[in-house]
Amino acid sequence: MAILGRGRQPSSGSGSTNSSRMSKPPSDKLPTFKLVVVGDGGVGKSALTIQFFQRLFVTDYDPTIEDSYIQHTEVDAQWCILDVLDTAGQEEFSAMREQYMRKGDGFMLVYSVTDKQSYENIPHFYTQILRVKDRESYPMLLVANKVDLVHMRKVTEEMGRELAHRLNLSYIETSAKDPPLNVDSAFHEVVRIIRDSPPMDGPKKNKKKTNCVIM
Repeated sequence: MAILGRGRQPSSGSGSTNSSRMSKPPSDKLPTFKLVVVGDGGVGKSALTIQFFQRLFVTDYDPTIEDSYIQHTEVDAQWCILDVLDTAGQEEFSAMREQYMRKGDGFMLVYSVTDKQSYENIPHFYTQILRVKDRESYPMLLVANKVDLVHMRKVTEEMGRELAHRLNLSYIETSAKDPPLNVDSAFHEVVRIIRDSPPMDGPKKNKKKTNCVIM
């Protein structure tokens, strides 16, 4: 899948709403999607989020701080508001983790291809989200990050695909390092998954989703 055009300008800082675009949103009454980026500390959650919102590759940031970002975004010719929570690296605070899981409309499950343990911990995040949501399925995307570090890679693409198949999730490989790879596509794909999911206000549903691999 081709990376979608950027069409955005760097925002003035974290947590800011940046509605300055190549074209303006058609209405102020837009759907808002709350996305949550989860995964072990050090897998590049903040790097992905900051690259998407600010067009910057950062390597020096406090891994214990949670931050949120809001901006207008156009996905498949439909405008929406993305409200993204970049979760803290200190994932041992399970009460805090459950709090942000309750609020999320969709989730990016991020692991680093250079850290096999972060890959092996993904099913734990997946299971906890379903438990908190009291669902058998929920909008999620499996993200294999840091694929630019080819010589340090410990988790193969085949392993990533296998895990995505086992969890019945879509899969994408990313790099936040300039030039970024599939960063826009990852965030936009979560929006698509949310849009394609059944309403969440009814009884539990176990809708079988078609796995896709975004290259």
